[in-house]
Amino acid sequence: MKASLSYRNLIVLALVVASIGFAQSNLKYSITVTKFENKANWSGRWDLGDAWGTIMTDTLVNSGKFIVLGEKDMRQEAMAEQDFAAGGRTAQGKKTPAIGQMTPAQLLVKGAITHVQETKGGGGGIGFKGVTLGGGGGVTEINVTIYIVDSRTGQVKASKSVIGSSGKKGLKIGYHGSALGGLTGDLGGFDKDNMGKATIDAVNQCTEFLISQLDSIPWEGTIISANNGKFIINRGTREGIAAGMTFQVGKSEELTDPDTGEVLDRTLEKVGAIKVDTVREKVAICSAIEGADKIQKGMSAMPQ
Repeated sequence: MKASLSYRNLIVLALVVASIGFAQSNLKYSITVTKFENKANWSGRWDLGDAWGTIMTDTLVNSGKFIVLGEKDMRQEAMAEQDFAAGGRTAQGKKTPAIGQMTPAQLLVKGAITHVQETKGGGGGIGFKGVTLGGGGGVTEINVTIYIVDSRTGQVKASKSVIGSSGKKGLKIGYHGSALGGLTGDLGGFDKDNMGKATIDAVNQCTEFLISQLDSIPWEGTIISANNGKFIINRGTREGIAAGMTFQVGKSEELTDPDTGEVLDRTLEKVGAIKVDTVREKVAICSAIEGADKIQKGMSAMPQ
């Protein structure tokens, strides 16, 4: 009986540890997609770079793994609206766009479409910016090189080349029609067009690659309040925080190159640990599980 109980306890413990590990892997980073360069010089009735950015942004949103920000033109429009409001020409209130509140991108997605090979066909149809492009039989392949850039340092964190094919069996559709903005057409139009199928296949491969890189990218929050044994960090449900998650807390230090000023490494002098009790959109309220008297406002919080 004791052996049986011990075995059950081990199973329960394993499930708890697995659930915590899974939760920690859900931590999110803010990301934005820049326009992909069409170095393949493919020309059609729609802009391949624009379409790529639109589909990839939507696919990242629907993956649930990132805080996806608008593309460059959308963010510029938002800044213009903020400047317009700051000029006193709009009604002023809680919802008035304010300068200094835009979410910064931690990661940038950049890339280039390097080669396109297609066999033309007829039928089907997709509309982009009011123009329809047909496409049915044949096979299209699209070669893409993608890379992730750390917006703080400008360093390329990882890169990959993929080949998307319209002829792949079991093609997973990674976008949802009405969410694609400028892309319209008959029902499922984009996934019926060969270039569309190849683009979707390549986007899905790139998205899977981006998700696979998350564990190698440091994630960090900051203690913004330390009061009466309760600690608040500046990360919440938006960043994937959930009740029960634990974080090590301490003073972080950047090791920089004295010649160039480049950040070489980041270390944490651990003083304690916290557990998330309550989560809101942008903050998490925690209690100490170790070193409560040493945890101070301004310290860094990192996954255990």
